[in-house]
Amino acid sequence: MVLARLGSLHALEQDKGNPFWRRRLERPLPSADTIGRVFTLLDHALLRRLLRSLYERLKRNKALDGTVLVLDGHETTASFLRCCPGCSQRQTSDGRLQFYHRLVAGLLVGGRVPFLLDVELQRKGEDEVGCALRLLGRLVRDYPRAFDLVVADGLYLGAPFVRFCLRHGKDVLIVLKDDRRDLLQDAQGLFRLQRPRVETEGALVRQTWDLEGLTSWTALGRPIRVVRSQETRTVRRQRTKMTETMSSDWIWATTLSPEKASTRRVIELGHDRWLVENQGFREMGTVWHADHIYRHEPAAITAFLLTMMATVNLFRAFVLLNIKPCFRARHSFLWFAQQITAGVFAEGSSP
Repeated sequence: MVLARLGSLHALEQDKGNPFWRRRLERPLPSADTIGRVFTLLDHALLRRLLRSLYERLKRNKALDGTVLVLDGHETTASFLRCCPGCSQRQTSDGRLQFYHRLVAGLLVGGRVPFLLDVELQRKGEDEVGCALRLLGRLVRDYPRAFDLVVADGLYLGAPFVRFCLRHGKDVLIVLKDDRRDLLQDAQGLFRLQRPRVETEGALVRQTWDLEGLTSWTALGRPIRVVRSQETRTVRRQRTKMTETMSSDWIWATTLSPEKASTRRVIELGHDRWLVENQGFREMGTVWHADHIYRHEPAAITAFLLTMMATVNLFRAFVLLNIKPCFRARHSFLWFAQQITAGVFAEGSSP
């Protein structure tokens, strides 16, 4: 169902008469209600062992050489009408009560194949960082040597989260925002005293600052490094033919020493955080229907997400490692997925 991107259990049930399923399953395809009930009872540890076996196989085949874990939260669904015992609640601006689910996902990046490691649903009344710490605790247990750096949004820049990573031998690289005003103000004052390094890459002009040993974050109890990148890019709009200048200002706090990562490398790693959006749940939601609630029950939601992550990892590994580069360059991931869908229905229609 996921590979064919049918989008829902009911869409799968509509294809119940397809001989493809009987050939593959050697029995009739179960109903949507039956599949939903089974996923509610599935052992999550078994599904996570499946993800682990995929990781180990790809690692043995030298396909996973990335050592950076990107963590980020994502809201999968929101509704004013439907809820379950695991739904979080909030009051909207118009006074209505809304029910929603959020999760934290972990994506391994830096290698040839971006690999979705695990996911954790945010519990009712829990904040995102608490959910992320629970996920990270499982990841350092199940994948102790898979990554040595954790990259995250500014929400995670708290002393408990950073100390947890350091305790387990993992460095952190986190966006620095106004939530850490003492550290940010100290860094901004020193930025004015330091002459930036200027780099030019085509239409991109980057000014960088790198400060070591800042002690303004007293709750952490250790010095921290702060890196800033002011980026200006000139683009030409196709519709108006006008030239436009776009600017962005990035500041990161990190435990990485200059010996482990240069200023340029820190900036590259900081921008890798967006991969969990572009190659993680943004792609899974818009293309793989991960935001669809196949059965509105916390255990079933987690089971479907873990199954979907295994499927996406297999699909990416197949396309990136088995398709010849010259042929892969001519087609998008969506095209290859459409070929799989066409194959399912073509086999089903054959005598």
